[in-house]
Amino acid sequence: MSSENVLLRLSEILASRRHADPTTSYTAKLFAKGPDSILKKIGEESAELIMAAKDGKPDSIVYESADVFYHVLALLAFYGLSAEDVLKELQRREGTSGIAEKNSRNAG
Repeated sequence: MSSENVLLRLSEILASRRHADPTTSYTAKLFAKGPDSILKKIGEESAELIMAAKDGKPDSIVYESADVFYHVLALLAFYGLSAEDVLKELQRREGTSGIAEKNSRNAG
C-alpha cells in the first residue's frame, strides 16, 4: 500500500469503527467515551509532540505527529467528518496568504 492516501484510508477505517465493539477496538472505546475523551487524547498527544520537537529528535517528532493525526482523525470521525473534509478546506486555502486567510475569518 502506498502512503499517498493513507489519511483517507485511515479516515474510512475510523468511521467504520463508530459502532464497533469497544472491548475489541481502541477507536470504538474512544467513541464510546465521547468527545471529551478524544479531546483529552489530542491534548496529551499534542503535549508529547511539543516535547519531542523541543528535544529535536526527528524520529520522535514523526511518531508523536502520527499520534496527533490519528486522534484528530478520530475526532473528525466522531462528528461524521473525514480527512477529505479537511483536505478540501486546505485546498480551498491553497495559494492564499495566511495573513489574508486569517483576516477573512475576522471580517465575518
